Amino acid sequence: MLLKEDKNKARQKRHLRVRKHVSGTAARPRLNVYRSLANIYAQIIDDEKGVTLAAASSQDKGFQNYGGNIAAAKAVGEAIAKRAQEKGISEVVFDRGGYVYHGRVAALAEAAREAGLKF
Repeated sequence: MLLKEDKNKARQKRHLRVRKHVSGTAARPRLNVYRSLANIYAQIIDDEKGVTLAAASSQDKGFQNYGGNIAAAKAVGEAIAKRAQEKGISEVVFDRGGYVYHGRVAALAEAAREAGLKF
């Protein structure tokens, strides 16, 4: 019997492998990205305290005409950068969540950089 590998389990293993080395601090929190088929989410996390400092997703108010596409990723990237700057955060560590740095993940990262986040 052929067993098809679970892509999400493989992604979670990649994410855990990266998370061994990438950690957010108060001075430089972690920008985490999660993407589903329909939406994209971003959080800025301080791993030392275990708190989310800022969050944005394509499900927030003002994102109704977006879905899980590249335009939504760019809008979420700009929103997370704006919310981070309101909290006084200018530098982050980027955590791509086990996803390939391509498409929506790359679009979110580039939009966040253009909006003022450094990573």
